[in-house]
Amino acid sequence: MEFVPTPAVHRVLCADCGTPIEPNSANLCIPCLRNSVDITEGIPKQATLNFCRNCDRFLSPPTSWTIAEPESRELLAICLKKLKGLNKVRLIDAGFIWTEPHSKRIRVKLTIQKEVFSSTILQQIFEVEYVVLYGQCPDCGRLAAKNTWKAVVQVRQKVPHKRTFLYLEQLILKNGADKDTISIKETREGLDFFYAQRNHAIKMTEFLSSVVPVRTKDSEQLLSRDTHSNVSNYKFSYSVEIVPLCRDDLVVLPKALARSNGNVNPLTVCVKVSSTVQFMDPTTLQTADIPAPVYWRAPFESIAHSADLIEFLVLDIEPSGPTHGKYVLADAQVVINNTKRTKTQDMDTEDGGNDAIYHTRTHLGRFLQAGDTVKGYFLRNANVNNADYEKLDQSRL
Repeated sequence: MEFVPTPAVHRVLCADCGTPIEPNSANLCIPCLRNSVDITEGIPKQATLNFCRNCDRFLSPPTSWTIAEPESRELLAICLKKLKGLNKVRLIDAGFIWTEPHSKRIRVKLTIQKEVFSSTILQQIFEVEYVVLYGQCPDCGRLAAKNTWKAVVQVRQKVPHKRTFLYLEQLILKNGADKDTISIKETREGLDFFYAQRNHAIKMTEFLSSVVPVRTKDSEQLLSRDTHSNVSNYKFSYSVEIVPLCRDDLVVLPKALARSNGNVNPLTVCVKVSSTVQFMDPTTLQTADIPAPVYWRAPFESIAHSADLIEFLVLDIEPSGPTHGKYVLADAQVVINNTKRTKTQDMDTEDGGNDAIYHTRTHLGRFLQAGDTVKGYFLRNANVNNADYEKLDQSRL
């Protein structure tokens, strides 16, 4: 095998230190090139970050305020925006250097590249120190100055118990719908959400309409008007009323409404409250979905709610076949639970005994077994003041 020698590398001496190097356009070695050319020139090594301690937000240039966790991508993006001259070089890497949380200092290590001479690219690593300045964002400033809000969303539900309202609170927290709220005030029948901008209040009302059946009314109040520039200052109010129905409420549908929903039995139980209200006849598993506009055209109330439930003991239960989702129709024999029964209920029992057995139908056939205790409505002893209920066939109750 013939030996082929590698071509000799032509080298020149560095113009400053005389070290043999490969030729380049500057005729300088890397250390001498770094000493003579600083690619970080024009990039500040110190900067400031504005932080609002009331709402835990950083100022993102130019005017927006953003929530950013320590050493997060959002905070790193804000830090890079504060550096002028960074667009003249190529950013290779950026990361945080750990500092004490109480030091009010944030240190970022940057790696940049820049072409200093023709076909000569220089890379350099340097640090930038940020000083965190505490202050107030405009929203918190208005709150401190008692000019707290520009729009308010008043959420109300006029029921003795607020099962739907409590469910709505969990949805608001889960979806972060309250992130733009500057203040929340509790009232007798609901909550008031205050906002610094009108579009945040509109966004909140749209969210409420998508998760629960509501009706909304808006109004505005003129605060001031500049006749020279024709600019007016208003405060906006949005009244959101939730339907006064909750899950497990006993409801008698108006005759016309029941006929328009597949001729369902008017005596129904509310099984679900979402963007619509779903009712079910527990004796046939027939359902009726009523949207908010239909309900508010002819509103009605429940004849009994969860506080009126009485505890029964299941003696025997036999599924009869029909199913609807998780519900199974079943025939059940129940008796009022002796430990929960009151003297008034014993005296009012028409069958004349403490152990009167009642034969009924239930939609909970999948969940109940003999020996279980279950809560239900005891209509025989109930005092219902409802015109639609009085029109029902009492022998079928």
